[in-house]
Amino acid sequence: MPAAAELTHPHPEDLELAEVLAALGHPVRLEIVRKLASGGETSCGEVAPDLPRSSVTHHLKTLRESGVICQRPQGRKLHLTLRRTDLELRFPGLLELVLR
Repeated sequence: MPAAAELTHPHPEDLELAEVLAALGHPVRLEIVRKLASGGETSCGEVAPDLPRSSVTHHLKTLRESGVICQRPQGRKLHLTLRRTDLELRFPGLLELVLR
């Protein structure tokens, strides 16, 4: 599990549309975002329980580095949230279209 210092999240003004769309373009990542869109914070083990841990780690890193999700470490667990407000401010209507 990465240390808290390694969990970097881009600032909202640094979010790039191409990176966000590329992150959302994979079916597994899109499904993760759909699960997170239903609200609140979710443990990383709950978003894709049928996938190998290494695959989940890769997909979560891609989503975090593109600015789609936020990962918050708590002990040995990572909690995930969708950066809905940041994405809506930067790209109005994008999530609504993607989550249909």
